[in-house]
Amino acid sequence: MALPFNFFWVFFIFFLIYTPNLCKTQELYFNGFNHAGNNITLNGAAKILNNGILQLTNDTSRLLGHAFYPPPIRVKSSKDGKKAVSFSTIFAFALVPQFQTLGGHGFAFTLAPSKDLPGALPSQYLGLLNSSDNGNLTNHIFAVEFDEVQDFEFKDINDNHVGININSMISNASASAAYYVDGNSTAQNITMKSGETILCWIDYDSGNHQLNVSLSLSSEKPKRSLLSYDVDLSSYLDEFMYVGFSGSTGLLASSHYILGWSFKVNGQATPLDLSSLPKLPRVKKTNFGLILGVSIGSVVAFFVLIGLAAYMVWLYKNRDVIESWELDVGPHRFPYQELRKATRGFKDKMLLGFGGFGRVYKGVLPNSNTEVAVKRISHDSRQGLPEFVAEIASIGRLRHRNLVQLLGWCRRKGDLILVYDYMPNGSLDKYLFADHIMVLSWVQRFNIIKGVASGLCYLHEGWEQTVIHRDIKAGNVLLDADFNGRLGDFGLAKLYEHGTDPSTTRVVGTLGYLAPELTRTGRPTTSSDVFAFGALLLEIACGRRPIEPKALPEELFLVDWVWDRWREGAILDVMDPKLVGDYNEVEAAIVLKLGLMCSAESPDSRPSMRQLVRYLDGEAALPEEIILPGGYSGKRRSHSSRRNGTGEFEDYVHTYPPASYMDLEGGSVSL
Repeated sequence: MALPFNFFWVFFIFFLIYTPNLCKTQELYFNGFNHAGNNITLNGAAKILNNGILQLTNDTSRLLGHAFYPPPIRVKSSKDGKKAVSFSTIFAFALVPQFQTLGGHGFAFTLAPSKDLPGALPSQYLGLLNSSDNGNLTNHIFAVEFDEVQDFEFKDINDNHVGININSMISNASASAAYYVDGNSTAQNITMKSGETILCWIDYDSGNHQLNVSLSLSSEKPKRSLLSYDVDLSSYLDEFMYVGFSGSTGLLASSHYILGWSFKVNGQATPLDLSSLPKLPRVKKTNFGLILGVSIGSVVAFFVLIGLAAYMVWLYKNRDVIESWELDVGPHRFPYQELRKATRGFKDKMLLGFGGFGRVYKGVLPNSNTEVAVKRISHDSRQGLPEFVAEIASIGRLRHRNLVQLLGWCRRKGDLILVYDYMPNGSLDKYLFADHIMVLSWVQRFNIIKGVASGLCYLHEGWEQTVIHRDIKAGNVLLDADFNGRLGDFGLAKLYEHGTDPSTTRVVGTLGYLAPELTRTGRPTTSSDVFAFGALLLEIACGRRPIEPKALPEELFLVDWVWDRWREGAILDVMDPKLVGDYNEVEAAIVLKLGLMCSAESPDSRPSMRQLVRYLDGEAALPEEIILPGGYSGKRRSHSSRRNGTGEFEDYVHTYPPASYMDLEGGSVSL
């Protein structure tokens, strides 16, 4: 019996010695990464350069890079597995943007439940999360971000900040990049996009529940922290977590470098000496290739010169002409050849839709394999091209989950080409009006309504300028993969400062959505957008266009028909029959009532988008009475009168230029 017993203890001791013990693998030290070997797992664009520097990203747009220590680290007490332990990390980093004055998206030190981070997106998500899981408590993500872009959706304080993020891209605490000199209470700014090597200390004290972040341009740790945040990480972290770095690029690319790294649990991380770390690579000068030798024979030289001349002529005819004013617009100008390749030469089989302004193609960007929608517009020479492109560039900075993101633009002779996020489910109108398309449920429709309302409220009040869309309709509401509504087509949008009046007097839009005051003043306002949104509300609820020529005379104009049913107490009779009665009657009544309120003839009688969002979210009660839409129904009139909502009569004449993009299936696609 002794032999088996001894054999058992020998095997047990062998298991303890040679089995990876994650409780004890708690300290890391990389003075450069040349010999990291299997101790660093890389994915995405991340790689280790020949000089031992870890490079997370490069100057390619819309990509991400991850670098993690492969075994998971125990970050909770081994006694009960519930309380987070103290940890400390030090790392040296440098950020080198493609355009130094503009910067690019940043990177983050992170504790994550997975070293792959499946589903994570580049751009403002830093390769950590995506739009659907941002803010979820189940993420178990802790990160300290170093960001070079100010994202208004995530409430960033500026374009050069450090932030502490827990399960979300909205920072729990943040501060401008800086460091404190001993004896000086004033912080010294650090410009992270300068390419300088910066040392960072992150220390978590589990006993005091305090997290401290410090930066410095020297090897000496400042005595005062840049960020100090009281938090108990126990409820946010798993028992075992992966530790490492994540970075990404967007339209503005930036190379993120990690020069050295140390990490320790329940103790102070080993200090790093900047002088002993590998040096950041210098930007290489462009090499234009070898010059043809003069010793080539006359016959060979003749054909080479002929070929070179033909190539130069081709380049000249197909060059991207960039004028001086375009340099001020920004770097998100796509090369024409890149968009031509993405759309396979703008072939008809890539066509998504077409209309009066141009054609919309599906494309795949060759560098990132990102699906995009490419809108090719024949530009109206009556409007100044520099002003038009500058306005498009401003709109390109809009960031909201319910807006179709404008990714960039390109100018080609008389054409303007706009590049948007690709919406795989197309436009809303084909789901409302086409018989051979699936029927949207009421839950989906109500979610679309709230999403479009939120996006339009952001345009009117949530950005640095007021944006008037001017062409709100079902054809301009695009649906993403989850059938979330996103407002698109900013080709007619106008910008102006809050509190000022827009200067345009040209009436544009779509028949049935134009507010009556536009035909008198020609000046679009946020209230005229609200009028069009009201038509959209009735359109979604009733499954009918605002003007339906094939309908009965009393049902020709949707708003008149809905108003008549409202007065008769039979408002739900107007609901889309394709829903076969499967809808929430309270929500349906709210949507129909809001549609009538938005259709009031007087702009002052219409609610604001902020009020509409509150009504739809149930944060405010609807008024008991609504103002009569003034008999306005979008009917074309000549010297005819009808009572308005105040009981008075008013004569007016309506003329509308049609503007819609009819797609190949009878709906409309506008981006």
